[in-house]
Amino acid sequence: MTTDAPAAAGHAGDSRAAPPALLVLEDGTVMRGTAFGAEGETFGEMVFNTGMTGYQETLTDPSYARQIVAMTAPHIGNTGVNDEDPESRRIWVGGYVVREPARLTSSWRADRDLDTELRNQGITGIAIRGTRALTRRLREHGAMRAAISTTEPDPARLLERVLASPGMVGADLARTVTTPEPYTVSPPAGIPSRYRVAAVDLGIKASTPRYLARLGCEVLVLPAGATAATILETSPDGVFFSNGPGDPAAAGYAVEAMRGVLEAGLPVFGICLGSQILGRALGLDTYKLRYGHRGVNQPVMDLATGRVQVTSHNHGFAAALPGGGDRPAGDRPAGTEWAHIPAAARQPFGTPYGPAVVSHVNLNDGVVEGLRMLERPVFSVQYHPEAAPGPHDAAGLFSDFCANMRNGGA
Repeated sequence: MTTDAPAAAGHAGDSRAAPPALLVLEDGTVMRGTAFGAEGETFGEMVFNTGMTGYQETLTDPSYARQIVAMTAPHIGNTGVNDEDPESRRIWVGGYVVREPARLTSSWRADRDLDTELRNQGITGIAIRGTRALTRRLREHGAMRAAISTTEPDPARLLERVLASPGMVGADLARTVTTPEPYTVSPPAGIPSRYRVAAVDLGIKASTPRYLARLGCEVLVLPAGATAATILETSPDGVFFSNGPGDPAAAGYAVEAMRGVLEAGLPVFGICLGSQILGRALGLDTYKLRYGHRGVNQPVMDLATGRVQVTSHNHGFAAALPGGGDRPAGDRPAGTEWAHIPAAARQPFGTPYGPAVVSHVNLNDGVVEGLRMLERPVFSVQYHPEAAPGPHDAAGLFSDFCANMRNGGA
């Protein structure tokens, strides 16, 4: 499939004509457009995000490391970029695909325009007419390797290099994006410190320790490679395992740390990659979804209460159902009824640390979205309760974690 973009034009008020650019997928799809951001080329896994807002948080989410992200919202860049909303120390998105870059920045909070920020951080992007066609192709054929280039005019040569680039299966990226040194996030002035939390940074977003701090947590953020002994030496009241990029099967060091923490009986809360790490520690497999969940509109059901929350997601892997039986296919077409979830998602299963249950499922495709132990203060969710960006339906999970610490792990 080959598509062409409109004639080249400047971005964000820039009168210069943007040079042509190519987007090539590993299945041979070629999409022509104009450069957006830094000139050059980039390789990564091609995925899409359905959020209409929060592009700055998306760009700076470490979970997007080594991924080329296409935004399905038609206009990106309207509110510019500021120095208050980044979720990490830099942009982690490997490449960026938009339909129509905003020519003007229309927010009093903006410090600069998006095109300038991408250029400053060396992020290569492309503006193409066919973001809808691109998204449909990824939904039908799955996430795949891709490249954006403003320097290689020959799609065939670029495709050869795409096919030689690494995929996401087996990729250990948490140790790439993690903090190099521990640091502490303390409660704001006027809020007493009630709990000490050791947070394992597998790709943590800045909003998460800030959210915990507002609830009275002194949060010590530790590098991804922290061992259980290192974690326990901090004398935490609870342990948090963060979101992050890559294949959970490649992060065995984090699984071992999780097992050590579980053996110590401490309250544990994990999100996103942290949830997958908990799943592997409990004996579940993980697998790659066809195209993943990325956006701020994923419906998730709490199986214990039947309550449905609209949640923020960014993951391409998931925990498999217990028992080794049929797993949800993942990424089923919209409209698939949650009642089709196998019975294994509704029954307790045994683990080395006591019984556990699948606590949440995605209503679109039946994918496991949460785990909970029945005799220990341990739970996780596959989505992002810190809502940066996204709805705040699940924010109460942080309070649940604090309640477990307040009860002393009972």
